[in-house]
Amino acid sequence: MRLIHTALDVSDVDATLDFYETLGLEFAHEFTLDGVRNVYVGGEDGLELQFKYDPESDESVDPSGVDHVAVEVDDVDAEFDRIVEETGCPVVHEPMTIEEANARAAFVEDPDGYAVELVGFLD
Repeated sequence: MRLIHTALDVSDVDATLDFYETLGLEFAHEFTLDGVRNVYVGGEDGLELQFKYDPESDESVDPSGVDHVAVEVDDVDAEFDRIVEETGCPVVHEPMTIEEANARAAFVEDPDGYAVELVGFLD
């Protein structure tokens, strides 16, 4: 058994795709089923995020229940600055060192309010 993807409901699939491509994830594939557009992005490890967009839904997206999505980056501070500058996304937590995890991390929000953790492991 292997983990292959996590699915997130989104309110604007194009804005969400742009945001995650800015993070460095790449468009993988997409399909539409029962009117719901399913768009996938992935990284080098083969894991993917699936964005589910239902244009007929009148409900707003509620990111509760999902704590965060984590992506590994080489330089947390530089990527944090670049992403905030390029997307204007809300900042949840500025870069910090987490000694217990031997990592540096920062948190931003994607267009639907999902928290995205940028993680860089320390040597």
